Amino acid sequence: MAIVIPDNLRRLADYGEPEREWLAALPETVTELAERWSLRLGAPYRPGGSAAWVAPVTGADGSRAVLKVAWRHYEARDEAAGLRFWSGRGVVEVLQSEVYEQTTAMLLEECRPGTTLAAALPPPERDEVIARILKRLWTAPPPGAPFRPLAGMCEAWAAGFAERSPVPPDQGLMRLGLDLWKTLPTSATTSVLLCTDLHPDNVLSAEREPWLVVDPKPYIGDPAYDPIQHMLNFPDRLATAPAAFATRMATLLDLDPLRVRQWLLARCTIESQWPVAKALSTTVDA
Repeated sequence: MAIVIPDNLRRLADYGEPEREWLAALPETVTELAERWSLRLGAPYRPGGSAAWVAPVTGADGSRAVLKVAWRHYEARDEAAGLRFWSGRGVVEVLQSEVYEQTTAMLLEECRPGTTLAAALPPPERDEVIARILKRLWTAPPPGAPFRPLAGMCEAWAAGFAERSPVPPDQGLMRLGLDLWKTLPTSATTSVLLCTDLHPDNVLSAEREPWLVVDPKPYIGDPAYDPIQHMLNFPDRLATAPAAFATRMATLLDLDPLRVRQWLLARCTIESQWPVAKALSTTVDA
């Protein structure tokens, strides 16, 4: 069958020549994987992700699964390793995987019915589901595990911010946010394997467990960072009551509310989301 590339994934070509070459080779890559793993391919999910080709597949024995062929970008480098470490505990199981050059290929457990958490439950209930999942994921990997520290991700993002804003900022709020972004990763007293990209569209309804996480971006670091991506998916809640929202998530997760607020301000600052960052300026006591 012809390999269709969803529009969302086609936009990856806008990032540069390596991405364009990867996309050009993607149909052949998918076809080779399907042959080697004896898979019958279904049509890719639409609208699809921005860095991976994902489709339902059927194995030679009639079993159903999901094939994910992803551009192995910086933050998602350890996705397969993280899913294997969590071993189905709140996440989809990895049935097969290969990692080579710029590609991560995974045959994953299929989530059925596969409704997103965002579509299934109102915001307060989503908070509770996210908190329950995160608390299950937060365990410390053994020595020698392949995962990178959160501090490294923060350094990379800070470097990108500096490239976009070569002149040092003078605004007090921005200075505070940048300082927090640099100091919070190294001041944590607890270090666990984080999901870092857990939000209501990355949690799907399933049969083995009520909810399973897909598309994690694992790093080792401060658990107070992990609810931030979920919170950023609710700009209205952040604009109207950021401190209350941060306190709610901290309470659900048994975390220090101040530290969650600090991470929230730091993240908003590094992404220059000024409407949110300004609303947060009265919630953080540095």
